[in-house]
Amino acid sequence: MNKKLLVQLALLSVASQAWALPTYTIADLGTLGGSLSAAVDINEAGQIVGRSYTASGATHAFLYSNGVMTDLSTGSSSSYGEGINDHGQIVGSSGSRAFLYADGVMTDIGTLGGSSSSAQRINNAGEVVGYSDTGRGYNRAFLYSNGVMTDIGTLGGTNSAAFDINGSGQIVGASTPVGGGHAHAFVYSNGSMTDIGTLGGVRSGAYGINSAGEIVGDAWTTQGNRRAFLYTNGVMMNLGTLGGAENASYSYATGINDRRQVVGTSWTDGSDPHAFLFEEGRIVDLISLVVPDSRWTSLIEVTINNDSQIAGVGIIDGLYHAFLMSPVAIPEPSTFALLTLGLAGFGARRWRKTRLT
Repeated sequence: MNKKLLVQLALLSVASQAWALPTYTIADLGTLGGSLSAAVDINEAGQIVGRSYTASGATHAFLYSNGVMTDLSTGSSSSYGEGINDHGQIVGSSGSRAFLYADGVMTDIGTLGGSSSSAQRINNAGEVVGYSDTGRGYNRAFLYSNGVMTDIGTLGGTNSAAFDINGSGQIVGASTPVGGGHAHAFVYSNGSMTDIGTLGGVRSGAYGINSAGEIVGDAWTTQGNRRAFLYTNGVMMNLGTLGGAENASYSYATGINDRRQVVGTSWTDGSDPHAFLFEEGRIVDLISLVVPDSRWTSLIEVTINNDSQIAGVGIIDGLYHAFLMSPVAIPEPSTFALLTLGLAGFGARRWRKTRLT
């Protein structure tokens, strides 16, 4: 086989590996009339919730669906959309109280005895998690189910907060341990809260969980560096950063889907934050995956669904706006393999023809 054909096959091999990196289109979701918006959660239908400034400067929760951003606020107080399930039920906070929004009605779901609460996520069973003031100076993680808000406890300390729940009712968050001190990430399952540890440092927090019970968040290392982690099969893995000096860069993970794609944010050498995608052992700056000629200069906070759609907040034309990233369809691996073999065969035939003439 001649050198030219070897080079062609080598290039095809490299191309097949690079092909695995997704490419995304990105859409500006706009605002509710103000200058700023941020997407916080996305369901499997691609519906998005978050918050936006209005023309008057107030902050209101929104639902983005079928290309339209809808203001969810029913009064003049500020509100924040935090979570949405596949039935379109939405949770968040309005004023200082957690709400559940369904069928056009926003319902105050109460507190654990104090004056304030915030709902963070809702699963398809309608179970809501978040945190609430107890009225005794503490904040506690709660589970709201069938109209009842329940304190799910702590890791032995006084405070806790829940940030996500999966379809099996497993809850993740952070809690102070026995004796107080820095919070540790926890998973709550079957009535029991378990400390999942750190990366050797003093603190950690869990912010996302998928249907397999795999957890993401951030944890401190023995050197005191904040790092995004993936916790699976009882092991916490350091996902690293997007680069920079060891003590000047840090990261945290905010979401994971059932494909084990992890999203989060990383700083490098104290620079601006950059959203990342972690997949199959690689951490990639999200903005590098956006199709060319984009006006977006930075992507920051992000979340992801099982179709690999990513929503979050970024900077476009100097303004912070909510966005939706959608993966560009690529050929199936089998199709690409056939294409590669076909091209290789074509090259081989040309080589044989050259040798015979």
